[in-house]
Amino acid sequence: MPACTLELKIIPNAPRDELAGWLGHALKVKVHAPALEGRANDALLDFLAEKLGVPRRTVTLIRGEKSRHKVVRLEGVTLAQVKSCLPAAAT
Repeated sequence: MPACTLELKIIPNAPRDELAGWLGHALKVKVHAPALEGRANDALLDFLAEKLGVPRRTVTLIRGEKSRHKVVRLEGVTLAQVKSCLPAAAT
């Protein structure tokens, strides 16, 4: 089964959940949830699963639980497939 990791730069407390483009190798993601008691992490993983069309259980946070710089593991997709799922404005 294919899998990949994705570096992220997270902006919590945003007006809405959205992909905000690439910063080097990291995808910038804005999430509406506050960075409180893991709410932003949960919202981030739910949002990524929805945007990429994969089950939520296949998206896991592997590094950066309390940081704005995070790494997630995506099961069942390659990095090329992830990039192809993102809107043109975010690539």
